[in-house]
Amino acid sequence: MAETSTSIRPGEGSTGAGSIKASEAAHFGAMAADWWDPRGSSAMLHKLNPVRLGFIREAIDHHFASDERALRPLDGKAALDVGCGAGLLAEPLARLGAHVTGIDAAPELIEAARTHAGMTGLAIRYVAGEVAALDGQFDLVTALEVIEHVADPASFVRALADRLAPGGLLVMSTPARTAWSRLLTITLAEGTGRIPRGTHDYDQFLSPEQLGALLAQAGLAVTATRGIAFTPGRGLHLSQDLSLNYLVAATRA
Repeated sequence: MAETSTSIRPGEGSTGAGSIKASEAAHFGAMAADWWDPRGSSAMLHKLNPVRLGFIREAIDHHFASDERALRPLDGKAALDVGCGAGLLAEPLARLGAHVTGIDAAPELIEAARTHAGMTGLAIRYVAGEVAALDGQFDLVTALEVIEHVADPASFVRALADRLAPGGLLVMSTPARTAWSRLLTITLAEGTGRIPRGTHDYDQFLSPEQLGALLAQAGLAVTATRGIAFTPGRGLHLSQDLSLNYLVAATRA
């Protein structure tokens, strides 16, 4: 297990300096009460989560050479979920055997995450604050649907790289910077209330090339990229089509 001491330095929290936008923390914090309701304000995340987990499991098995049939491929490993919300990803990572730390800018979400983990009997460490202020390194770092909400994407990616242990794996996801993504994510999903209005700003969306460049600047190399596509017959699913949303796996270059 690669995790060392993990702590938040005094004076740095959800509205401190760094990549956090206070307005974003407040927006998502207001959704804390029904975060675990699959029909609530985070319904789209509930639909995305199984698809994202499929990619993450593939990336874990490939990177750590684990048995794809193993129930706990992360046994003995430390995982950090950045922008963890109320724990939709942190809890499955814990069930895969990881010692999980979840960090989020919204204290309300951290409280909801702790409450839900307590109800399910999972030992997950949750921290409210800024990832750049978190000490320690982790075998697996995840940041799903987060980078499009930060103030400084480059410094955010550097902070993720700093948290990655030697030999570790980073997994990120984000909406694509395309007209198709803007149509489905903002015009339709937000316009019809499937996603709370004001959740996304198209100007913050990144193309795979832009995200790859930020990772390279932080000393990381992309090892896998998959799209999350939508069709009426299949719903959301992993695809080679990167025009709606995509995931990347990265390691130290």
